[in-house]
Parts: sequence; C-alpha cells; structure tokens
Amino acid sequence: MECSCNKKMKVRTDEEKKEITTRINRIIGQLNGVKNMILEDKYCNDVLIQLSAVDKSVKSLANVVLDSHMHTCLIEHIENKDYAIIDEIIDLVRRFQ
Repeated sequence: MECSCNKKMKVRTDEEKKEITTRINRIIGQLNGVKNMILEDKYCNDVLIQLSAVDKSVKSLANVVLDSHMHTCLIEHIENKDYAIIDEIIDLVRRFQ
C-alpha cells in the first residue's frame, strides 16, 4: 500500500475506498432513521438505542481507518526514523477510548 504521510494524505486502494464509503453510507442511513424517529415523536428509549447503534458504527469505521493508518503510515514513519508518529498514534488511540 502506498502512503504519502508527509503530505498529510493517504492514498487508498479502490477496495479500501469502497469499504469505507459503504460504512459511511450505512451510518448516514442510520442517522436518517434517527432523524425520522425524532420527527415522528418516537419514544426516547427507542431513539437512544438507535443512537447507540450509530455510535458503534462510527467507532467501527474509526477502527478501520486507524488500522489502515497503523499498517501503512506508522510503518513508513518508523522505517524513516520519524518517531514523532508514535505521539500521533497515542493521541488518536486516546480519542477513541
């Protein structure tokens, strides 16, 4: 896999793009469902259950992106002896706890 981390960009394969956009579209669908539940005055508990599902989907997507980042950009930086990337990874992991 190719990575252009110095330019703050990540070249993704068509397969990676498809997986990520499929997940994003699913999340958009879930959020539209929640929006409709609000507009239809659905019970709070039911809305919160759906929001929990959205939260899990977003976290799952973040894990896919983080996994890719660690397997490409992290390795590239370490091979180039740029260890500042470790602090970036630590910060990213903390954000998702």
